[in-house]
Amino acid sequence: MKEMLFRFLVGGIVVSTFSALGDVLKPKSFAGLFGAAPSVALATLALTITKEGVNYTALEARSMLAGAVALGIYSHSVMKAMAHRKRSALFVSVSLLSVWFVVAFGLYVVVFR
Repeated sequence: MKEMLFRFLVGGIVVSTFSALGDVLKPKSFAGLFGAAPSVALATLALTITKEGVNYTALEARSMLAGAVALGIYSHSVMKAMAHRKRSALFVSVSLLSVWFVVAFGLYVVVFR
C-alpha cells in the first residue's frame, strides 16, 4: 500500500510539474508529451532504489533509456511512412512494430551484454 501511495504522490507531483513546463513551452502539444512517462519512470526508479539498491536501479535506468531510443526511432519511422504514403495509421503502426523490437533488442545485445 505504501508503494502505491508513493507512486501516486511522486507521479502526481512530477506530472503536474511537467504539465506546467509543457504549458509554458510552445506549441502547447508539448504538455501531453511531458505529462505521464517521466513521472512513472521516476517513481519506479525511486522505489527500485529503496528495494533493490543502486546497481539494480542503474540497470533498470539503462533499460528505460534503450526503450526510449527504440520508441523514438519507431515513432520517426511511423511518421515518415505516414507522411509519404496514404495508409491507415493502424496498419502502419502495427507493421512497423518490428522496428521497435529490432532496435530495443539490438541495443540490449550490443550495450548490455
